[in-house]
Amino acid sequence: MGTCSENRKSIPALFGSSVFNDDVMQERLPKDVYKSLRKTIDEGKDLDLAVANAVATAMKDWAVEQGATHYTHWFQPLNGITAEKHDSFISPTSDGRVIMQFSGKELVKGEPDASSFPSGGLRATFEARGYTAWDPTSYAFVKGGSLYIPTAFCSYSGEVLDKKTPLLRSMEGLSRQAVRILRLLGDDKVKQVVTTVGPEQEYFLVDKALFDKRADLRFCGRTLFGAQAPKGQELEDHYYGAIKPRVQAFMKELDEELWKLGILAKTKHNEVAPAQHELAPIFSTTNIATDHNQLAMEVMKNVAARHGLACLLHEKPFAGVNGSGKHNNWSLSTDTGKNLLDPGKRPEENLVFLLLLAAVIKGVDEYQDLLRISVASAGNDHRLGAHEAPPSIISMFLGDELTAILEAIEENRPYGGTQSKKLDTGVRVLPDLNMDTTDRNRTSPFAFTGNKFEFRSLGSAISIACPNIMLNTIVAEELRQFAEVLESASGLEATVLALVRQAVKEHKRIIFNGDGYSQEWLEEAQRRGLLNLPTTVDALPRYLDQKNIDLFSRHKIYTEAEMEARYETIMEEYVKTLKIEALTMSGMARREILPAVSAYTQSLASAITAKRAAISGLPCQAETALLEGLSGLMDQAFGQVEALDRTLLDPRASSPNVLTAASYYKDRVIPAMEALRASVDKMEGDVSAGYWPFPTYADLMFRV
Repeated sequence: MGTCSENRKSIPALFGSSVFNDDVMQERLPKDVYKSLRKTIDEGKDLDLAVANAVATAMKDWAVEQGATHYTHWFQPLNGITAEKHDSFISPTSDGRVIMQFSGKELVKGEPDASSFPSGGLRATFEARGYTAWDPTSYAFVKGGSLYIPTAFCSYSGEVLDKKTPLLRSMEGLSRQAVRILRLLGDDKVKQVVTTVGPEQEYFLVDKALFDKRADLRFCGRTLFGAQAPKGQELEDHYYGAIKPRVQAFMKELDEELWKLGILAKTKHNEVAPAQHELAPIFSTTNIATDHNQLAMEVMKNVAARHGLACLLHEKPFAGVNGSGKHNNWSLSTDTGKNLLDPGKRPEENLVFLLLLAAVIKGVDEYQDLLRISVASAGNDHRLGAHEAPPSIISMFLGDELTAILEAIEENRPYGGTQSKKLDTGVRVLPDLNMDTTDRNRTSPFAFTGNKFEFRSLGSAISIACPNIMLNTIVAEELRQFAEVLESASGLEATVLALVRQAVKEHKRIIFNGDGYSQEWLEEAQRRGLLNLPTTVDALPRYLDQKNIDLFSRHKIYTEAEMEARYETIMEEYVKTLKIEALTMSGMARREILPAVSAYTQSLASAITAKRAAISGLPCQAETALLEGLSGLMDQAFGQVEALDRTLLDPRASSPNVLTAASYYKDRVIPAMEALRASVDKMEGDVSAGYWPFPTYADLMFRV
């Protein structure tokens, strides 16, 4: 936990105290070095080696003062987590002593072994060399005695092996096209447009001692078995409820640890399901927000452990209650401080906003598949469409006012406007409230929420890099097309409105303001021709459609080979995840559940024998019914374990063709797992608590 002195620190003094941020750089770097570094960060200028050496020395001195003895190039390989290799600052001297050294070359470039990271076939196992390159746009920080340097990661031959590099490319590509549009519309001051993100992070907290007793939580991050507790979320009493003292203590330390790392943790509250909570930050530039979210997930787990808790980031750790998502609030801002997705008081007259809105509408419709693919995983397949998260069908919510404006433009008629309203509380001491012109829609995958779009389909464990790469690239492509039309137009305002009108006419099928959970919407979406891709296996093959290859190649985000590698990596992860879950289920059933049920049925049989021996004809109805029912379920479960094990031996389960293997797991292994779970969960309800081998849902969700 934080020290007493840390707890007494004011928040402004605490915030960023472990970060080599702009204030520290201004204080420690010579003016010419700082100015040159800022040009690299702000304008993408090449980094001079002399500048790198000066920055490295200052960074090392500062880190040593913070207690660091090592440094690491911190990167994000294709497995969606982070990686680090630590080297000490020590360097030997001629007289047998050591000094602390760190050069510009060591700052700028690292050389980790690339052979054991996912590459999707881009690299042979024996080809080990890889490179990390310093990303100066994301600040270095000190954690656990090491200086962490955010970096990109690529192979010896230059293939991209990480998530940061394509994200930075997509941000630059979108900025280029957005600035191009702004120039055409008369803004000659903006030099850069940045995407900003605020990722809301949901998670569960359970007691660590109980967590350790369940193999499924330890190996898979979710429960593979578990009968429903008598109480779940049906009373709706956990959402925004009073935070328990133990959780409050965890949240307090989590805030302090995140603030030290410069992470703008802002909001915390209980979520819908028992033991579920949420953390929300203030918006940051997308690259930094991605780094911070990866770091936040790690810190959450570490802080939880110090409080005797386990933090669960799986998308669906418990059946029958809400899973956890990550809402990706995405917006566009200029380097002059303007939010381009803020419609203003008269959005119908805001040409920049309308054109950007049209670009997003057109892009989301044309690339529904990419947005669905960007959130695809075995874990998120359990969550999407489960009346707690958006459906797998991608649609957009715009609200009544924007929809009415677009309808007026489409029909080439004046927009009548929406009168602002007051919400009369009916209580004199309470103020009347200004009402927003539109409500929010929590069932929509992609909703406009005032001055940003909220992409709600992300699972809680996912890196936000991929969804934002998709969003940035899609919108860049649509702006590119619009810019080409505008560059040859004679009347800009008329042409902008014509482009918006055309986008609405051709792509309004993607706009849906109703209940995304309803059966009627499923039928309506099918009539509209929208894609319904319920699982990862359904969605991912579309990644390699020619239109998508053309998109990423045109904007130099990925080569076709790099896209094929990402396809292979995600499919392999899907297969491996399900294999681990199936093996864990089999092991728990064979080594824990069946022996426990056998022992309990033996005690029932002994009780029946003893009672009848004591008094002939003594009633044993309860014991007999339990014994018969459990014996039948036990035999059924044993047969299902055998069947599950046989599915894993099928050649299709380990086919070298990842689509064949993934399809097999979806169609054969998952149903076998579901059948086994159903039998085991029935037995749990009848077995004495003293015999059941691991903590139940009631234990896990209500003993924090």
